[in-house]
Amino acid sequence: MTFKLGIRILAAVGVCFFIGFLGQLATQASIEDWFSSLNKPWFNPPDWIFGPVWTVLYILMGISAGIVWNKGFYHKWVKVALYHFAFQLLLNGFWSLLFFGLKEPFLALLDIIVLFVVLLFTIKWFKVVNETAGYLLIPYAVWVLFAAVLNFEIWRLN
Repeated sequence: MTFKLGIRILAAVGVCFFIGFLGQLATQASIEDWFSSLNKPWFNPPDWIFGPVWTVLYILMGISAGIVWNKGFYHKWVKVALYHFAFQLLLNGFWSLLFFGLKEPFLALLDIIVLFVVLLFTIKWFKVVNETAGYLLIPYAVWVLFAAVLNFEIWRLN
């Protein structure tokens, strides 16, 4: 690994963790009172699982984005891929604000559906630039799909 690639990966991981931190601020405000009072489906994971899962996913996302960024931002496909990545990352952070901050599961559901679609395009464009970078986003896509189903069920049950 080159020094430049390492720096770009670290920067990208940092940006992902920053968005996650902002989302965590919205989450902490209502996790104990509002969220704990909601009806949840049988497949709702325990609360403690979310932190480790998101930590791994943000690291994989950052590595993936760093690899793509390292191909040169001057390249058209790199720009397209990273613009998609930035948009899905904003949708990711916005989901926490909608679901936990504003306590609006339906609006959060709409957000996560758009997030999933944009994420699929992000994977496509990442694979155009670097196949490994695209594949590193697949666990994230699976988790977002699971979260969308969970979000839907929480909205439906409440």
